[in-house]
Amino acid sequence: MAFSTEKSKQAYERTIDVLIEASSSSSRGPATFGKYPIFMERGRGSRIYDVDGNEYIDWMMAFGALPLGHAHPEIVEAIAEAAATGAHFASATPVELEVAETLQSMVPNAERVRFANTGTEAMMAAIRLARGVTGRPKILKFEGHYHGWHDDLLVSSNVMPPSALGLRSDPIKVPDSSGLNRSALDDTIVVPWNDLPALQRAVENHPGQIAAIVSEGIMANMGVIPPAKGYLQGLQDLAKANGILFILDETVTGFRIAPGGCQEYYKLSPDLVTFGKALGCGLPVAALCGRAEVMDALQWGGVLHYGTHNGSRIGMYAARANLRVLTRDNNASFRHTWRIAERLCDGYRDLFQRKGLAVLVQNVGPMFQLMFTEQPAIRDYREFCEFVDRAAFQKFVLSLFPFGVYASPSAALHSIVTLAHTDEDVERTLEAAERALEQSC
Repeated sequence: MAFSTEKSKQAYERTIDVLIEASSSSSRGPATFGKYPIFMERGRGSRIYDVDGNEYIDWMMAFGALPLGHAHPEIVEAIAEAAATGAHFASATPVELEVAETLQSMVPNAERVRFANTGTEAMMAAIRLARGVTGRPKILKFEGHYHGWHDDLLVSSNVMPPSALGLRSDPIKVPDSSGLNRSALDDTIVVPWNDLPALQRAVENHPGQIAAIVSEGIMANMGVIPPAKGYLQGLQDLAKANGILFILDETVTGFRIAPGGCQEYYKLSPDLVTFGKALGCGLPVAALCGRAEVMDALQWGGVLHYGTHNGSRIGMYAARANLRVLTRDNNASFRHTWRIAERLCDGYRDLFQRKGLAVLVQNVGPMFQLMFTEQPAIRDYREFCEFVDRAAFQKFVLSLFPFGVYASPSAALHSIVTLAHTDEDVERTLEAAERALEQSC
């Protein structure tokens, strides 16, 4: 039967006068998916099914929010149990304590825990906390890193023409949105990533003014760009030497790279760390963790952090079940995802080499991206903006859909391997990729 997305097209046409870009997030709309997005109806394990009945191997996994895959039985059971006994109480609950204690056992430096709903909210709390504790106004962030859609850090996060970025020695701060508070970015310093001398200069140029340095452990907003050897440790040492808090954003990398995230994998000791996405296994659950002497400033009368749905009961039940599965059998899920990812990435490398195509496969464990470029590596935001052919990537990913493989068509995002993915999924994906390339040639 011929591949068709006619029902998705019809659904999209219904949304035009109701929803903006067919959904509640621009990353799900036509700008990413072409003429119209595919409307998904259900998912199970590694597979997702659209309204036309097409089945896909899903490598997007809700932008990384599903570390166990779709509808894992233990997550379904946990959500049902919580919903049947009270969705949310907005009070202290035993399950919230259990999840916090589990995080404390998994995450280095998680001496205290505070729950939120999204990575954006957790980062907002972290920034306010850093300013409150240090008494300093400025926050330093890196080009290409995305830390949520709030005003303070919504700058230099989107792909731009290289000519718009300014010099590496003096980057232009490029706001990512209209409608920002006019002074929101006055206290935001933007620096190229993976460049310790540039970071050193920025710190020296703002003595005693920087409250925090905020960084992803792996740049996940420009495909997948790993830190240079020793870079994150150098960043951490520089922050500590200057009385600056180090905030590690693990919204994407948390519960994916290692049980303790990038902290564990790169042997880091940040002052604060934020989690989101994978923590709730599909439900909106986020967390801010960190050193007690910093986190305790959130107590009443200090740094304010409210939220009716913070630590929602259904979310906590899902998070508890999720963390139990992820850490079962001595963290077997992480070994599985790393193995599957390496096999898939090696298969892609071999395929593109055989086809004579200049495609770079960059990954750290189960996070990977295909970059259509002649470069041997992409090391930062500026190189991504200059050298990665995003249109070629989008065309390739969209060509996989008729062959039953689903991923984000945005080159600035990336694909995710989960516990649900199998060796068979790898084989079918590589076969689909070869067929798609043969058809397009």
